[in-house]
Amino acid sequence: MLRVIKIILVLSVAAWAFAGAFGNVMDWEGTTGAVAAATSMSTFEGGAESWRATSNPAVIRAGAFYIVVLKMAAGVFSALGAIRMVAARKADAATFQKAKSLALAGCGVAMFMLFTGWIVIAETWFEMWRSDVMRDVALNSAFRYCGMIGVMALFIGMTDD
Repeated sequence: MLRVIKIILVLSVAAWAFAGAFGNVMDWEGTTGAVAAATSMSTFEGGAESWRATSNPAVIRAGAFYIVVLKMAAGVFSALGAIRMVAARKADAATFQKAKSLALAGCGVAMFMLFTGWIVIAETWFEMWRSDVMRDVALNSAFRYCGMIGVMALFIGMTDD
């Protein structure tokens, strides 16, 4: 039963990643707008005057592509990992453990994208922690997603009997 739960959890990470990437592409203006709000530092007093602030379209597009590409990668790795886990669900513990590698890579890519993109770049470099407008909407969501995926990865990665 635990193996099935682990497979379902990996599939939920894949669903989150694919749905998120799809939403980011379908609402490209919203995606680039969120990146622009972070990079321009215009959502808090004095931010837009900072030497770090930028409205460079190349930087904004790079940030948006970073989000979409890494969400897609997380989704692909997680989905392929789930397929391998399904195939190995009745095998011995070592075989099932080995089948988890792509699933855990998917979780890792998702956590990397969320932590690096929103916490390191947006919050730390572009000081988004100062923004009452964006803090709850973007940073708290990124932290929540990263934390939940991280906890699921720990559970998935545990050895089975």
